[in-house]
Formats: sequence, C-alpha cells, structure tokens
Amino acid sequence: QLTVIQQMYAQQKYMYDHHIHRMEHRIVNLRQPFLRPIVRGKVKAPVEFGAKLDISVVNGMVRLERQSFETYNESTLLPQEIERYQDRYGHYPERVLADKIYRNRLNLAYCKERGIRLSGPALGRPKKDAVRDRRLEYKDNCDRVEVERAFSLAKRRFGLTQIRTYLKETTQSVIALSILALNLGKLQAIQC
Repeated sequence: QLTVIQQMYAQQKYMYDHHIHRMEHRIVNLRQPFLRPIVRGKVKAPVEFGAKLDISVVNGMVRLERQSFETYNESTLLPQEIERYQDRYGHYPERVLADKIYRNRLNLAYCKERGIRLSGPALGRPKKDAVRDRRLEYKDNCDRVEVERAFSLAKRRFGLTQIRTYLKETTQSVIALSILALNLGKLQAIQC
C-alpha cells in the first residue's frame, strides 16, 4: 500500500507542477489502484469507474470477450473478435450487430472482404435517393438490443453494479461469475 501512496503522490505532484489534469495510468483509488476513470460523457455520470467490458451474444448466450480497467477504443478490436469467432465456430458470422463506434472505414472494409454485413447506417451524409431496407434495419436493431439487454440484466439481477471486491483478480472473477449467472438464468428459463 505504501508504494501505491508513493505512486499516487508522484502522479499528483507531476500534474500540479505541469498544470495538467490528465495522466496515463492515473491512480484515483488507494484501495483499488487498478481502477481508472473512464469518461463516458453521460449527463448523469460523465465519468465512470470500473471495468470496461466487451461482450458478444451468440444464440442467446453471452460471452465475455474482453474486460479491462484501462480505457481503450473498442472499434480497433472488432477484427480480433471476428477472427476469434471464426476460430470458435469454423466460419465467419453472417452479420455483426455493433454500436456506431464500430462502423469506421477499416472495420467496414474488413467485413466486406469476408462477406460479413456490419449493421448500421452508412458513413457520411445520407443520400436523398438512397434505397434502404427498413425491415432489415429494424430486425438488426431488435437483435442488437439483446446486447444492451444483457448488460442491463447483469446489472439489475446478477450483481454487476454491486461489486465490492478490492483485488483486480477478484473483481475480474466476480464479473465473469455475473456473466455466468446471467447465462445460467437464461438456461433455466428455457428449461421451465
């Protein structure tokens, strides 16, 4: 704990001396020095603390793809996650239902090369005479909601917001167990 305090002091002194307010790997909590502030820009909580999670949903089952306490741009990881899917199932997915942040030129080109449809609106300004398949967009949007629903359910019913552990490894285990409990709850609902 003493080394954490020394690191925190050194960081605070550096920021004070250089008149800055941000720093890489900044320690904001003595009990949990691995936590980092994540700027979300939400009205209710502009800055959040905790793990950043990437999940995927295949056939209703949630898989924890990545968890990190450092901030990172999720859009750069899409090709890795698609390749991981291909390794698991032996083929590329027919479609990827992702947030808007994933729809950049690199990811679109990557998906196009492999015959994968990356759902969402086209980049740039919409054309006046663009023909859109509204049924397909609606279905993709409904299916994409399943990911948001999984996060919401894990937070409300399976303790994802109630993590009280102090060690990084224990926190990661609790997150994984929360996702496991979510999947077990879905399996139980199917059985009944």
